Amino acid sequence: MVASNPLFSSWSLKKFNATVINDVWPEVAFFSLVATMVSLVTKLTSHSLAVPNSLLTVLGTVLGLVISFRTSTAYERYQEGRKMWTNITIASRNIAQIIWIHVPFERVDKDKNPMTTVHSVIEKKTIVNLVQAFSVSVKHFLREEPGVYYQDLYPLVCFLPRYADPKGPATPADMLPLWQASEDDKFPLPTVPLSTPERDFSDSGNTLHDISVSSKEGGISELGASKLRRTKTFDPEAALADVQSHRPLGPARSPPETSFFDYFPIFRIFAWLFSTCSRRLRGKAHSKKRRGPLPESNVPLEITIYLSAYLQYLLRNNWLTPALASGLMNNIASLQDTMTNLDRIGSTPLPFAYQAHLRMSLWLYLFFLPFQVVSSFGYLTIPGTAFAAFLLSGFLEIGQEIENPFGYDGNDLDVDGFCLAIQRELHEITAHTTPDPTQFIFSSWNQPLAPADRRSADVLMENSDAAYTHSEHGDSEPGMMSIHRVLLKNWRDVDRITRQ
Repeated sequence: MVASNPLFSSWSLKKFNATVINDVWPEVAFFSLVATMVSLVTKLTSHSLAVPNSLLTVLGTVLGLVISFRTSTAYERYQEGRKMWTNITIASRNIAQIIWIHVPFERVDKDKNPMTTVHSVIEKKTIVNLVQAFSVSVKHFLREEPGVYYQDLYPLVCFLPRYADPKGPATPADMLPLWQASEDDKFPLPTVPLSTPERDFSDSGNTLHDISVSSKEGGISELGASKLRRTKTFDPEAALADVQSHRPLGPARSPPETSFFDYFPIFRIFAWLFSTCSRRLRGKAHSKKRRGPLPESNVPLEITIYLSAYLQYLLRNNWLTPALASGLMNNIASLQDTMTNLDRIGSTPLPFAYQAHLRMSLWLYLFFLPFQVVSSFGYLTIPGTAFAAFLLSGFLEIGQEIENPFGYDGNDLDVDGFCLAIQRELHEITAHTTPDPTQFIFSSWNQPLAPADRRSADVLMENSDAAYTHSEHGDSEPGMMSIHRVLLKNWRDVDRITRQ
C-alpha cells in the first residue's frame, strides 16, 4: 500500500503503478484524438462540427455527482474493511490475554489428574497460535486462495486432526472439511503420520533455497519464488515452525504477474478474440474434460470452531470463571462476525448494470464534449478534453480499484502487515511470565507516591505503621488521612508542573 504524499516524496515504479495512469491513458488518448479531429475539421475546413452546448452544464453536473457517489461508496467499503481488521486485532489480543493470563498454569482436571506448568504452557501457546492462524486464514480467504497449504498458514494449523476418527482407518471418506478442500490428486496425502524433519538452524539460507526449489516443482508462480529469494533482509515466515508437508507450500504472498495488457489494456480485446477462437477450434469434446472448481472450506470458520471447543474444554474442567468465559466467547463471536463482514465487502461488488451504464454515460459525454466546446475553445479543445477525460475516468477507475481492498493492488489495504502486527502482539503477550504483583510492586524501583513523596516502596514498607505520622509531615492525624493529603499534594504539583 502506497500512502505517502507524491508531491513531496521521491517517485518510484511502485508509486507509479499505484496510480491509475496505466488504466486511463487509452481513454485519454482516444478522446484526445476525437478532440483533435473535431478541432482540425472545424478550423481548417468550411465544415463546422460545433453543436449547441445547452446540455453540457446539466449533464456534466449530473455525471460528476454520480461519479462522486461511486467513489464515495467505494471509499466507504475501503474504510469499513480497515475497521474490520482493527476488530480482528482487538479480539485477537483479548483472546490471547484471557487464555495466557487467566487460565491457570498449574491445574487439576475433573478426574484429579495434575497438569504441569510445561503442559499448560504448550497447550495455551498452541491455542494462541490458532488465534494467529485465524487472521492469516482470513487474508487468504479474502484473496480467494483456498486451502491451508501456504507457508504462513500451514505451520500454524498442521497439527489439527485430519480425520473424523483419529484412531480409525485414514480414508479419504473420513477426512475433515478443513483438509478435504485442500487435497488434490497431484499430491495425495500419505496414510502414515508426517514426521518433523531435522533442520540445521545454523544455515537458514539453504532452507530458503530449498523452499524456492520446491515451489517451482509444485507449480507455484515464478513471482512467488522470486519473492522468497529476497528473504535475506525480510522473511517473516522464518519466525514460524519448521514442519514437513507432503506437498509444496504456496507462498504467503502471491500477487499476479504484471503482463503487457496491464500497461496496454486496449489490446485485451485481441486476447479475448484469440481465446474465443481457440476454444471454438478445440471443439466441445475437449471442453467437456474440464474439472469443476475445487470444493472450498471456510478455514477461518474451522479455526473458530476449535477455539470454541477449547473454551468448552476449559469450562468442563472448571478452569475458567463464567465472567471470563463470557468474555472469551464474545471475542470468538466477534472474530466470526468480522470475518462475515469482510466476506460481504469482498464478495459484493457494485452491480454490473450500474457500472456499465455509468461507464457508457461517461464515454458518450467525453465523446460529444469536443463538439460542444470547440466553438469557444478552438485548439484548446484538445488539452481540455484530455484533462476532462483524465479527471473523470481517473475517479471512476479509483472507485473500481478500491471497492475490494484486500488484493495485491498498490492501493489495497496492507493485509499482510496487519497479520504480521497481530503475530508480533500475540508473541508479546505470551512473552510475559504473569508474575505475582508482590514480586515487583514493593521494590526500590517503585516510587508510588511521587512527586510529593519520593521514597521507594521498600522504604515505605520498612516501617509501615510509622510511614506517615504527624511528626513527619505536620499532619494532625496519622494513617490514611496523611496518605490522602500526600495524594492531594501530588495532584496540585502535577497540575502546576504540566500546565507551565
